[in-house]
Amino acid sequence: MSSGKKMWSAALLATAVLAVTAACGSGSGGESADGKVKLRFSYWGSDARQKMTEEAIKKFEAKNPTIDVEGEFSDFGSYYESLSTKVAASDSPDVITIEIRGLREYADRGTLADLSGKVNTADIDAKVLATGAIDGKQYAIPSGVNAWSLVVDPQAIEAAKQKMPDDTKWTWEEWAALAAKVTAESGGKVYGTQQAFNPAFLQIFAAQRGEVFYNGNKLGVSPDTLKAWWAIMQELIKSKGSPDAAKSAEVGAQSVDQSLFATGNGAMGMWWSNQLGAINKASGKEVDLLRMPKIEGATTGGMFLQPAMFYTASAKSERSAEAAKFIDFMINDPEAGQIILSDRGLPASSKVLAAVKDKLPPSDQKTLAFLDKVKGELADPPAAPPKGASAMEDILTRYSEEVLFGRMTPDDAAQKFITEANASIAG
Repeated sequence: MSSGKKMWSAALLATAVLAVTAACGSGSGGESADGKVKLRFSYWGSDARQKMTEEAIKKFEAKNPTIDVEGEFSDFGSYYESLSTKVAASDSPDVITIEIRGLREYADRGTLADLSGKVNTADIDAKVLATGAIDGKQYAIPSGVNAWSLVVDPQAIEAAKQKMPDDTKWTWEEWAALAAKVTAESGGKVYGTQQAFNPAFLQIFAAQRGEVFYNGNKLGVSPDTLKAWWAIMQELIKSKGSPDAAKSAEVGAQSVDQSLFATGNGAMGMWWSNQLGAINKASGKEVDLLRMPKIEGATTGGMFLQPAMFYTASAKSERSAEAAKFIDFMINDPEAGQIILSDRGLPASSKVLAAVKDKLPPSDQKTLAFLDKVKGELADPPAAPPKGASAMEDILTRYSEEVLFGRMTPDDAAQKFITEANASIAG
């Protein structure tokens, strides 16, 4: 996702589900003191995102002088807890930012409005737009897109006397071998890569083995695929291509700002493509995006586009027309696009992307060029996952760490992970 952080713990997810279920109306909005319609807009992010969002809001208000937009901003860690509390108190914001992992949680409980025909989506790729639809209703409009990718520091590879890989045909074994050589050549000062436990990584790996991550309300990933995936991680630790289990768990729980790249101790890693700028800033270097490695003989690379986030509207809002107008502005107005640029993913609207393309910073130009290069290879964007998917990253990380620390065998961990994950998404 756009934040790169874990979403909800299982406990918080349970609280949120109960809160959403309790929702029975909306006390949002009203009128400003000067008689204008007041529209509430909730979103998360960094201080930089807040600043640019407030600038976009001012631009919208200038074009719509009868509407005041009140931004309700928080950091990612507290966002969903705050949102679920508001919804439970019948105080839902009029416009709500949400991730794909939480979309069905809210849509299935009647929290979100159907935006079909209310927002202009003509310039959004139909397959990307479909990720915000559930049971034929367009509950969410994607802000922008990204892809889970391999990030590499060419300088670190060169310093280790290695060649940059040919990412059109490299394998997981070649990636792990390169990582081990980088660590060895640096005397252990720079690790070849850091571990990643994001479900997007497993989804890509599973696709290369002909499996889907979700099959309805059950996992489509087999125990054998999980064991093969963990075997790659175990090999990285054994060869010192990555830090040991303890350090990997510590780094894996941190944001880009505390990654091995940021401390000058890593040559490769995996992140969402829209995080390239943040990685460049944190590392002080110009890093590149590569295709994910493949299983020998795989007929697909498994990579896919995914919305960085969505705009949705409260089904209980008394200002549904104004909410739709604001979402339309954030998605389709080139002036909004020139303010927001790629902060919420590369713009989903092809017209807005064309309008801001030359204004994107170098790292985002690089991301755009990379996605253009691989677009013919990408799988269709996945549909919104089942309810309970918000907890998947925490569950997957926990069992991955059990395997890497040697506290659980891969066979045992695979069975227990599948059982717990299926219980979470059973509906």
